[in-house]
Amino acid sequence: MDPNGGKKKLFNKLGKDEAIARLNNEDFKRITVSFYKYIIITDPYQFRDDLFAKWASFSIYGRTYVAQEGINAQISVPEHNWKEFVEDLNKYDVLENTHFKLAVEDNGKSFFKLTIKVRDKIVADGLSIDDYDVTNVGTHLNAQEWNNAIDGGATVVDMRNHYESEIGRFEGAICPDVETFKEELPEVKKILDDKKDKSILLYCTGGIRCEKASAYLKHHGFKDVNQLHGGIIDYVRQLKENPEIENKFVGKNFVFDERRGERISNDIISSCHQCGASCDIHTNCKNVNCNLLFLQCTKCKDKYENCCSIDCVKVLKLSDNERKSLRKGVKNKKIYHSHKKVKLNLKE
Repeated sequence: MDPNGGKKKLFNKLGKDEAIARLNNEDFKRITVSFYKYIIITDPYQFRDDLFAKWASFSIYGRTYVAQEGINAQISVPEHNWKEFVEDLNKYDVLENTHFKLAVEDNGKSFFKLTIKVRDKIVADGLSIDDYDVTNVGTHLNAQEWNNAIDGGATVVDMRNHYESEIGRFEGAICPDVETFKEELPEVKKILDDKKDKSILLYCTGGIRCEKASAYLKHHGFKDVNQLHGGIIDYVRQLKENPEIENKFVGKNFVFDERRGERISNDIISSCHQCGASCDIHTNCKNVNCNLLFLQCTKCKDKYENCCSIDCVKVLKLSDNERKSLRKGVKNKKIYHSHKKVKLNLKE
């Protein structure tokens, strides 16, 4: 049973097209920001309801997860409501002086509705809350300290999923070929098993996954675990504020909103999954029965009609009723392209 079921005005009621039109008609600027905090929330459902009511009154859009272990938010706040939003957040003792990470590329169009969901964990790790202490984390490094550690020969590990690291990463980073954080924790432990006495550097988009990963590795005996404070997002902010700091990140930073990525350097380090041309543009297959996230260049987008394969192009040409019949009884899947797991059919 959904604990949020039956709660009026606590979810977005507009359709996608209406919500996007509403956003596009706004005549004010928005600030796109993310933050997380590992805290104890005794009643996450009531906490969620209180947040939704207040944030909706501020016209905040975005995606937020709440759990007993904390909060993870990616939101877009009207500029004229920013001060009031921060003041209201600071009324919660556990959220006072929260560290915000501002988007690198921000046109205010990242989100078009507000969603706040209660989850078992703010980052799913497949482990029990008693398996390790999530608060016993590694050392937080700022941008310059991070660069110094890389130059000093530390082992760098990307704690993101393969489709994120494929388009951008720190030079020389270990990038596990995984699709979920749950897969990644044991995989990283296995990869680093002979480096328990070496300096380990962990990074992710905003720091939340590294926070857990560093605690997990420390629990398993790793002695020198460090993490990029604020993740890639805050690393870039520090570079902009301090131009003398060298940028060691190449490519784009994948983001989980309509943008799909923020360009950090001009390097394109990935290839179109269909023709192999240089490309770092993620798209979802236009066949909603598939919805595969993959890299597609502009030529292949035209050639395959924004689909991932010939099979999906054929489905796209079916009538609405025929496509609906194909979806009947099939669970929605969030799948991402991996050359090891998905073979794209590109021939008739």
